[in-house]
Amino acid sequence: MNQERWQHIEKLYHAALERDPAGRATFLQQACAGDEELHREVESLLAHGERTGSFLEAPAIEAAAKVMGKEQGVSLIGRQLGSYHVLAKIGAGGMGEVYLAKDMKLKREVALKVLPPAMARDPERVARFRREAQLLASLNHKHIAAIYGFEESPEANFLVLELVEGDTLAERIARAGPLPVSEALGIAQQIAEALEYAHKKAVTHRDIKPANVKLTPEGEVKVLDFGLAKVFEGDEAGVDLSELPTLSAAPTKEGQILGTPAYMSPGQVRGKAVDKRTDIWAFGCVLYELLTGRRAFQGETLSDTLAAVLEREPNWQALPPATPERVRELLQRCLEKDVNRRRRDMGDIHNELEQITRIPGKTEPVALVAVAPKKNWRRRLLWAASGLAALALVPATLWYLRPEPPQQVMRLSMNVSPAEQLVGLT
Repeated sequence: MNQERWQHIEKLYHAALERDPAGRATFLQQACAGDEELHREVESLLAHGERTGSFLEAPAIEAAAKVMGKEQGVSLIGRQLGSYHVLAKIGAGGMGEVYLAKDMKLKREVALKVLPPAMARDPERVARFRREAQLLASLNHKHIAAIYGFEESPEANFLVLELVEGDTLAERIARAGPLPVSEALGIAQQIAEALEYAHKKAVTHRDIKPANVKLTPEGEVKVLDFGLAKVFEGDEAGVDLSELPTLSAAPTKEGQILGTPAYMSPGQVRGKAVDKRTDIWAFGCVLYELLTGRRAFQGETLSDTLAAVLEREPNWQALPPATPERVRELLQRCLEKDVNRRRRDMGDIHNELEQITRIPGKTEPVALVAVAPKKNWRRRLLWAASGLAALALVPATLWYLRPEPPQQVMRLSMNVSPAEQLVGLT
């Protein structure tokens, strides 16, 4: 870690200490501006300071810095974690680092999601990590990345996940720009199917974004990272709530902000309790970005982005001209700021997208474009065939109805004498 980076971390650390503990999460979300690694480092210092019992003494931050530096210097690459041989680091997020590994027992490649040691001492992160394992284990769907196991060892605690090949939608958009309308709607339909399934299991994702959706080389969607998910209004997902102190059937506490700013619903931005309709909002953001190549809500700073979410409408003119009217209406209902007027059910959205995309190559409603013209064409063909058949019968009919020719009268004459004529009269 270079000196400039450390000075920035230290500055944010002291700034966070000056705030009430209830407001620190919001402050760090804004101050770190999407830099998840920076966020983790500052949170680690705060957690270390709480354990030492002194936030304001210099030795506390110095000790924490040494611990952090030591732990960050340790690489898992090349190490053996149980039956898994770690090959490479392939990513990092708010819930941990992700490594490519080889399962030496089953001879397959997997992804290991490891909770960093600096975060393992944070009770909230540990609880959320366990929650992710339980939530993923309760979800079994072709469009949701599968979990193979949860391992705990002296070296690390980690999830064993399905290794999903391909690009995230964020990478695809960054490389190629907006997708063709038909392809975008096909991808959106698969995302909707995954979320419909999760919502039926009483699970809401709360962090749907292009970076959390992968597209395999075969064109199959996989939704990733349920690390911010929660169980809402009940225990249908089979999660033992008693084992999850930060998770309950009650709504999330107000003032707690979790998510990615550009895809957060207005309720999330305000720190209010959220439900599955926050996924519907984020789904609308993702579909808009697939179609336009740009975010629905963006700004030069984090504050500008949050203000856009709360106050401004997306640029609807940016949608491609080929976008069906029904899709435009669907987007507007998904991105309705008033949660009570927003679309309420992911299943209805999934069904509507199925109707729109039912005919390959068509992006208009089937009932208006595909079915009616097809029936008219058949009717015209039937009339044409009937007409040809009628014309073929005309010559035969005329021959049959032709008038009979007039019969010829034959006249015979005989020359007889007057006496012979008289004999005939007697």
